Amino acid sequence: MKLGRKSQQRNFDPSKYVGATKFQTRFRPFVRFFVKRLWRFSLEGFDRIPSTGPAILCANHISFLDSVFLLTYSPRNMSVVGKSEYMDSFKTRWLFTKIGMIPLDRSGGESATSAMQAVEGVLSRGELFGIFPEGTRSRDGRLYKGRTGAARLALKFGCPIFPVGITGTSEIMAPDTVLPKLGKRCKITVGEPIDTEKYLSRATEPEVLRELTDEIMLKIQALTRQEYVYDYAPKRSSVNRTHI
Repeated sequence: MKLGRKSQQRNFDPSKYVGATKFQTRFRPFVRFFVKRLWRFSLEGFDRIPSTGPAILCANHISFLDSVFLLTYSPRNMSVVGKSEYMDSFKTRWLFTKIGMIPLDRSGGESATSAMQAVEGVLSRGELFGIFPEGTRSRDGRLYKGRTGAARLALKFGCPIFPVGITGTSEIMAPDTVLPKLGKRCKITVGEPIDTEKYLSRATEPEVLRELTDEIMLKIQALTRQEYVYDYAPKRSSVNRTHI
């Protein structure tokens, strides 16, 4: 019965969630006021993010707080995708979608297709989109092989991709923990934009998405200095799961 209730809760239409709204415009300064008093931040390269037009931020993923901090310090509203499990709880369902999360069913199917259509709507409106190409948090601190969704979107919309390196958040809030440690340091670096134009003439070739994705991950690795593993990140075990 418990699994049945969760399946019913996840019966949602991702296309109804449009990403960042005016709520995020008010929410980001509010959260920034508190987080900069709880942790120490070093921010680099945020001035590279264009003030208008579609753009994609691709970051490594080592903690639940990665998206929180990246969104908080973004110079403009940013939409993100988040796992559909966040729709199971009323608290996370209301808050996360309100601040710009588009729920994504990582098992694929029609729901995942609808989510990507919603993401395409974000970029077609000339907005900012953030994604973690690894698809899940790294639980051993290494950087894993990226999935090709960001590359596909960049080639379709002709928009720049900015690699983002995040360090320190795993010490603040490691995967599968609930409470963060205060007073720790976090560094977020936005790298130089990746030139996607050199791939456009070969956009129909199947290997192009992998080539561009590999370039994205190598640029991220140069920012974080993580050990790079050319394999997909293992998914979290169902044992001892927490709500985040």
